[in-house]
Amino acid sequence: MRAQKLWISAALFSFVMASFSARADLVVLQYHHISDATPPSTSTSVSLFQAQLNEVRELGIDVVDLHSALKDLFSDHPSQDQRIAITFDDAYESVYSQGAEILRKRGLPYTIFVDTAAVGNRGYMTWKQLKELAERDGVEIANHSAGHGHMARKNGETEADWNERITHSLDSAQAELAQKLGTNSPLFAYPYGEFDEALEAEVAKRGWYGFGQQSGAVGSLSGNTRLPRFPMANAYGQLNGLKDKLMSKAFPIDTRKLPDGIVAANPPTLILPVTENIEPGNLTCFASGMGRINFKRVDDTITIKAPRAFNSRRFRYNCTHPDGDGHFYWLSQPWLDLSKPED
Repeated sequence: MRAQKLWISAALFSFVMASFSARADLVVLQYHHISDATPPSTSTSVSLFQAQLNEVRELGIDVVDLHSALKDLFSDHPSQDQRIAITFDDAYESVYSQGAEILRKRGLPYTIFVDTAAVGNRGYMTWKQLKELAERDGVEIANHSAGHGHMARKNGETEADWNERITHSLDSAQAELAQKLGTNSPLFAYPYGEFDEALEAEVAKRGWYGFGQQSGAVGSLSGNTRLPRFPMANAYGQLNGLKDKLMSKAFPIDTRKLPDGIVAANPPTLILPVTENIEPGNLTCFASGMGRINFKRVDDTITIKAPRAFNSRRFRYNCTHPDGDGHFYWLSQPWLDLSKPED
C-alpha cells in the first residue's frame, strides 16, 4: 500500500506498557568509510572511530553480534542489558584496511552489508578480502543488493517490472554471497535507506531483517523490516551527544504501524498516540533541515507536520522523549518523495 497510513487512534494499536523505563535496547551504528581521505558525508575519520569505540567502552556497553542480538531481542525473554552492534554499508576498501584491524584488536564483532555488483571496483573490497573477513570470528557478511539501486517502486513502474527488478537484486546478491563466501545471512540493508511497504513484504517473505538509515534504537516493538540505525559519519557521530544515542531506547510504540514513508502530500503528516509513556509536554520533534518543529495534540493523538514542503528526495521527522531513567526514547520517521529525482 503506497498511500501514507496515519495513526488515527491509539485504540487501533497494541502496546507493551510495563516497565519501559527499566528495559534496555539495541543500538545499531551505521558506517560507510573509515578514512580521512574519502567523501566527508559518508566517512568517519580513523581518530573519530577510535574515540567512538572508546566512548562505548567507557559506558560499559557490550558490542554484540547483530544477528544474535536480534534473535534475543525478539524472543520471549530478551536480555535487559543495553547493547551496541556495528555495521558497515557497501564494503568499502577502507573498512578492510582501517576499520577491520581496529575492531580485530579490540575483539569486537561487526556486520558488513555488501553490494555484490561493486565488489572489486575501485575503492571497494575484493572477494578475496571479503572472504578473509568472513572467516574471522565475529564478522558477518550480509546483503546490500546487487547494484545498490533505488528499490522502492518507481512512479510509472508496473508491479510486474518492479517485482522482477527487486527479485533479481535481492536473490542474485544472496546467491553470490553464498557461492563466493559461503554465507547466508538473514540481514539486509536497504540501499539509501529507502523502502516501501511492498519491499518490506519481499524482505519479510524471505525471513530477513531489514535495516534503514533512520536513527533510533531497536526494541521489542520495532518492526523487523524497518529497523533503525544511527549514522556515525563525521557530521553525525561527534562525541558531543554520542552518549544520548548510545544509551537511547526505542520509542514505546509498534513501529510496524507507522507509515512506510512514501510521501503522498508534502509536507507529510505523522500521527502518534498519547500513551502512558509518551506525553506531549515532554516530546521534542525535529524535521530535516528545519530544526525543531511544532506539533499539536488532538484528543489522544499527537499530530506532527513540518511547516513547509521539503525539497529533497529523502527526509525525516525525529522525535525524542525522556524515558524516566535519564535517557531518551528516540524515533525517526523516514520519508521518501518519489517525485524527486534519484541520486
